[in-house]
Amino acid sequence: MDIRQLTYFNEVAKYKSFTKASNVLHLSQPTLSKMVKSLEEELDMELIDRSSRQIELTEAGEIVYEQGQVILESLDHLSTHLYDLMNLKRGKIKIGIPPLIGFLFFPSIIKRFKGDYPDIQIQLNEHGANKVEQDVGDGLLDLGVIVLPMDEEEFDIVPFLSEKLMVFVHSSHHLANKEAVEMSELQEEDFILFSEDFALHDMIIQECRKAAFQPKIAYESSQWDFISEMIGQNLGISIFPESISKKVDQNVVKSIPIVNPTMPWNLGIITKKGRYVSYAVREFIKMQEKR
Repeated sequence: MDIRQLTYFNEVAKYKSFTKASNVLHLSQPTLSKMVKSLEEELDMELIDRSSRQIELTEAGEIVYEQGQVILESLDHLSTHLYDLMNLKRGKIKIGIPPLIGFLFFPSIIKRFKGDYPDIQIQLNEHGANKVEQDVGDGLLDLGVIVLPMDEEEFDIVPFLSEKLMVFVHSSHHLANKEAVEMSELQEEDFILFSEDFALHDMIIQECRKAAFQPKIAYESSQWDFISEMIGQNLGISIFPESISKKVDQNVVKSIPIVNPTMPWNLGIITKKGRYVSYAVREFIKMQEKR
């Protein structure tokens, strides 16, 4: 049994007339009659009682007609859903982002995307970069936004944004009025860092070691605003992306560029290499490439 046979039979059963059904289907009556007959032969059952002047369905015909309506309706819904999906009228995107990246960039990103595609659902999962990387790799997330570099053999990577990292200190700190600082000048400072599952945690420690010292870690937190409040109480220093300087009270907390060398903060969108990428995810990534 194929869909054409079922469609033709259902039209005949609906109108109880080969003539009316052939007009609706734009088929000749002999062709339509032949298709219905082939369906009966395939099922080895009579579906239409041809003995009376008006077409009547047999018991088997009633069953085929009833179930055929369900099948054809389901196929119609399937086509509609696939059309909607391909035309980005529906879908779901599961995104993993570290809280800092989410706070700095994603409210405006989501607003813009939802403006163009209001029926696509976005599910945000806020975790440290290490957890985001793991979940994308395990197929639990469609994409993640993380700090580069990243394993290019496991992930497809699209550059997202690049900034410089800066030192943040209390306004009364002895470095507060400097135009720039080198990492070696931070050797005696108390650091307030993100927790270990955040990429910035390891990056800052690595840069300190390159400058020939092990940082003194006074506190750790998963919340950037808590860290900035700690700096505001003059309990230590930290290193943040440049964008954070627009979010803090600059009368209390000062941001200073790091030089010799500078510390880049490069972000990328990652998807698992070889995994199917939906239309909605592709369009989301494409939108970020145009930023």
